[in-house]
Amino acid sequence: MVKFKDNDKAYSECIKNGIIVPTENLEIEKIKTNLKIAEEDIETAKLALSKKNYNSGYKLYYDALHSLVEAFLCFDKIKSQNHQCLFAYLCHKHHELELNWNFFEKVRTKRNGINYYGTPVDLKDWKEVEITFNLYINLLKKKIIEKTS
Repeated sequence: MVKFKDNDKAYSECIKNGIIVPTENLEIEKIKTNLKIAEEDIETAKLALSKKNYNSGYKLYYDALHSLVEAFLCFDKIKSQNHQCLFAYLCHKHHELELNWNFFEKVRTKRNGINYYGTPVDLKDWKEVEITFNLYINLLKKKIIEKTS
């Protein structure tokens, strides 16, 4: 079993190592593009899942979530050089969203297992995260749309 870092420790290490970096400009076009890409990924993921292609569906949901987090953090003028630090910043700085750091670590490491270690995802793996993926994706989409309107 993978042992996760807690959010505070991960965030501190990301800051210390210069992985979370400020940007100068608010990139509205990037935000809108990321939102569109996330929506396309979800549409494609649903099709993959309907065909019981759980690996593809999982990766696409993860990519959609990642794109939305990246877009959301553009409002803070922040970017990250890796996914863990992106999620660490989000959870550390945006308590108002009531996001679960352990969920991000779980899906990040599972997605890395698919991509880098040949660890497949099955229906049980998908069902463990499906509701939270949808909740977080819908929440981030809503917040991004509110901020760009």
